[in-house]
Amino acid sequence: MAAVTRVCVAGAGTIGSLLAGYLARVADVSVLTRREAHARALNEQGLRVSGRGDFTVRVRASQDPAELDAELVIVACKGNDLEPLARRLAGSFAGATVMTVLNGLGAEDVVGAHGDWPLLSSVTFMSGTRHSDTHVEYILDTATWIGPYRDTTPADAQRVVDLIVDAGLQAEAFDDLRPAQWSKLIFNATVNSVAALTGLPHDPHFAGEPLGPLVHALVDEGKATAAAAGVELWEDPWEMNVLATQRGHAHRPSMLEDVEAKRPTEIDLITGALVREAARTNVPVPLQSALYALVKGKEASYS
Repeated sequence: MAAVTRVCVAGAGTIGSLLAGYLARVADVSVLTRREAHARALNEQGLRVSGRGDFTVRVRASQDPAELDAELVIVACKGNDLEPLARRLAGSFAGATVMTVLNGLGAEDVVGAHGDWPLLSSVTFMSGTRHSDTHVEYILDTATWIGPYRDTTPADAQRVVDLIVDAGLQAEAFDDLRPAQWSKLIFNATVNSVAALTGLPHDPHFAGEPLGPLVHALVDEGKATAAAAGVELWEDPWEMNVLATQRGHAHRPSMLEDVEAKRPTEIDLITGALVREAARTNVPVPLQSALYALVKGKEASYS
């Protein structure tokens, strides 16, 4: 099977910029931006990666998807931006495979409603800080998990994994991504929401006092929902939480950053998705439901 040589990253936030930066070392990479000024800066200055990497690469960038071409389109945006971005992709990238890299559930169906592309699904634990339109810092070097979704196979997922690993990042292919996707969903629904409401980064408080018992109970609600949905988790989200608090770096979850910046959060795609699935499967999740309502109230306070 031929290697992927042309990639478009749609969405150039932290994750999109990290993927574009590393992949540009092994492939022809373009970036679809929301703003013209962002595309112009990337075309003129290139994309700098610092932190765990230290290099600058050339990429082609545009606001207009018709100006870009790719075999693989990676949709890497926040949940609130997904529907507008998917509409922009409609009618473009004929023959390409599209891979979503978002938290939560349902991103694949949102994108798939706007085109008949073959779809791959993925979730990532990478993290970083976007310092400017042309500079991203790579902080947490953990894996991206990839699996088939629509009209794709495990071999298609492995081909993208090979590309990402060749670029210097971590990735793993799955025949069925749902166990891994649900593991991260429960982790994110819990940690992001608690961080957004307390103002605390993801640190040892989340595994010990005073937050550990609450986090554990929230995870248990998520695990019960996954079981009712027929999903056997790939990893225990509680153990994922404990490990993350021991890494020696207090990660700032995206919802915390959104609340601090008074932006809409991804609560609907993450915690909201878990609460909706719990309702569908008749699983009581009073704690997750309370967190969902509280974060929505937090957003209302500054919207």
